[in-house]
Amino acid sequence: MTTRRWPARLWLVRHGQSAGNVARDLAHATGEHRIGLDIRDVDVPLSDLGCAQADALGRWFARGEGHGRPDVLLCSPYLRARETARRFRDAGGADPDEPICVDERLREKEFGVLDGLTTAGIRALEPQQAEFRRLLGKFYHRPPGGESWCDVIFRLRSLMDTVSLHYAGRDVMIVAHQVVVLCLRYIIENLSEEEILAIDRAGDVANCSVTEYGHDSALGKDGGLALVRYNVTAPVEEDPEAEVTSAPDAMVAARG
Repeated sequence: MTTRRWPARLWLVRHGQSAGNVARDLAHATGEHRIGLDIRDVDVPLSDLGCAQADALGRWFARGEGHGRPDVLLCSPYLRARETARRFRDAGGADPDEPICVDERLREKEFGVLDGLTTAGIRALEPQQAEFRRLLGKFYHRPPGGESWCDVIFRLRSLMDTVSLHYAGRDVMIVAHQVVVLCLRYIIENLSEEEILAIDRAGDVANCSVTEYGHDSALGKDGGLALVRYNVTAPVEEDPEAEVTSAPDAMVAARG
């Protein structure tokens, strides 16, 4: 006999549109070097549209479209993720008494000296880092004071060990950030650098989109998590009070 090590179902959700996403779009449109925010990235709230997206996601799960409802809610400590998880739960996506468990390992990728810079700003103000990033690629480049994708993956491997230990057989939702969703795919599906960056290049993870895994007993001796669907935007598309957005995360605009 085998002992189940993984959740019965795992949903990965990117937070709703944030005020930072809106400020980032404005900075790009006006050619600014810095995104116009005067608060910490951790304190950036949802925009009004982001609130509507989180509510729509909760209603979608309440209607049964999510293939069940989570009985474990894990989220990033960043305000936009916590607000998304709370609004999702309060709109019927989970039991109203379900606690929201904040885990610091789910925080946004740290950008260090590049924090708050647009692509033009990085080239103008941090040309050496722009060149390092070109040479090393986004997977391995670590800006001073920040993290590479590998650094994020390192802490998320620890997170998945915790999920395996404490939430085997449960229905778990993780609410976090674009890079976190992608790096969790890399871990869960045992992808290569080339494979995960190809997924990233294909398009941004949409705000309040759903990536879903189900337990498959045929995957390895202890079973494993099989991808059911990725970056599904139906919860937002089908709601008359919301619309789909998929801008990169707010506090840095270096992509590619």
